[in-house]
Parts: sequence; C-alpha cells; structure tokens
Amino acid sequence: MSATAPFVVGVDGSPASGTAVRWAALEAIRHHAPLHLVHAIALPLDRGSGVSVTPADFDAMRSAGDRVVTDAAGIAQEVAASTGGLVIDTYVLDPSPIPVLTERSDHARMIVLGTRGLGAFKRTVLGSVSTSLARHAHCPVAIIPEADADSPDRSGGPVVVGVDGSPCSGEAIHLAFDEASWRGADLVAVHSWNGDGHLTWGAHMDEEASALLAGSLAGFDRDFPDVTVRPVVTEVRPGKWLAEASGAAQLVVVGSHGNGGFAGMTLGSVSQAVLHGAEGPVVIVRRGLLPSGAAGAADR
Repeated sequence: MSATAPFVVGVDGSPASGTAVRWAALEAIRHHAPLHLVHAIALPLDRGSGVSVTPADFDAMRSAGDRVVTDAAGIAQEVAASTGGLVIDTYVLDPSPIPVLTERSDHARMIVLGTRGLGAFKRTVLGSVSTSLARHAHCPVAIIPEADADSPDRSGGPVVVGVDGSPCSGEAIHLAFDEASWRGADLVAVHSWNGDGHLTWGAHMDEEASALLAGSLAGFDRDFPDVTVRPVVTEVRPGKWLAEASGAAQLVVVGSHGNGGFAGMTLGSVSQAVLHGAEGPVVIVRRGLLPSGAAGAADR
C-alpha cells in the first residue's frame, strides 16, 4: 500500500459527515497521508429519474457542494491545528456517491463514511452506499457513527477484529494489526464458533475454536512485535459481540465475507449487524485488497 494513498471521505454537510471528517483527519495525520474530501452532487438525471437539470440548477448545486467541502475542510484544519500538519484536497463531482467513491477507492488507503447523512448520501440510504462500497471498493471502508463525536476518549481502547479462518478474515487481521501498531493499542482477536446460535457449547468446540484462532493469528507477531494480542473465543453471536465491543474499542475490523461464525453471514448479516449496532468506528475489509499473510508491514 502506498504511503501517500489518501483517506477519502464522502461529505454532505451533515453532523455525521463532520464526525467522519474528524475521524479521517486524525487517521490521515497518524498515517502521514493526505485527506481527500469528496462531495457528490448526485444529479437527478444520473439516478434515472428523467428530471432535467438546467445550467442554473447545476450551478446552484455545485455552489452548494463547494460550501459543503469548504466547511468540511475547515473541520479537518481544526483537527490538524492541534495535532499536526495535514494535506487536504476537496472535490465536488456530479455523479452519485457510489460510483464516485468506488472510482476514488482505486487509489485510496481507505474510504470513510458517516452514518445518518443527509442529501445524496442519505437519499441513497447509507446501508446501500456502505454495502455497495464494502463489496466493490478497492480499499477498506470505514463507517463512523455520528454518536462517536460524543463518545468518551477511545485512545486507551483496543482494536478489535473478528476472526473466522477465511482468506477475507486474514486480510481483516492484517489491517487490524497494522492499525493497532500505528495506535500503540492492544489487539483483541475474537472468534465466534456458534454464529447461528443453535449449536451446543462443548469442550471440543472450545478447543477447535481456540486452534482456529491461534492458526489465523500465527506469523503476524513477526511483523508486528509491538502489538499485544488478546485472543477471545465465544459462543455469542458475532455481530452482537462485535457491536457491544465497539463501545470501548478504538476500531472494529471485520471482513466482508467468510466461512461461518464471523463470515458466511456475508455483509448482509454480521457486517450489517455490526454497522447497525456499533457505537464506534467499523472498518470492512474485502478480500484481495491487502497483502496476503503477515506481509506488508514494511511501508509503515
């Protein structure tokens, strides 16, 4: 991953968008990366409504978009003023949010969205935007709840990652180790063997689950010797466990797809359950976005 790849934030002028900008600005500063603030005008014609847009309408929407990104840049500059320098670029584009952010994800370190947005990002429904981006974006996607702005300081909390042994889960683990290392945080790696809630807990299940978790984490300590790992095996439904853990975590990381437990439930189950119930930032990682295994720490 390029050290100069930007954090890209979809902004729309809502309080939730402002929360996402603050979070992304801190991340960009932490990673010595630029911050790109993107507003999508989302013309009615682009959405297939058949509504025509006059040049005056377009100019008005672009002017409104300019104000949105200017205000967002102001928020980011306030963050940078107290924590360090930050390169900020702003963009007002006329396609709808999903294609705009998907295209931007080609060269991004991470796409960042706030929940409860207004305007284009709300009209498409955050679930649709986040789900589509998590499935098709070419980088990890972070979803930041608006409530995170009023949460206590998370700096002492861990990074939490859901583990199920799948390739996608392996990439989520890599990103979680990387984030924990950058933050100087512990890593809580949790495996739920009973994702559907119908199996009976037993000693053999505990042993198998612990072995799977240990195998999934093997090797990462070589590239991330500074990260303290706390493995957890549970029979609690994964979405519920992760959503509850998000309250005290700096970050929760999950793969978009997997094998069961934390996976097979696809983005529509575990990831969606976490997104809807999370009290803190959640990052969704799709397979094929990160270096395999424990490689890739060298660019830190």
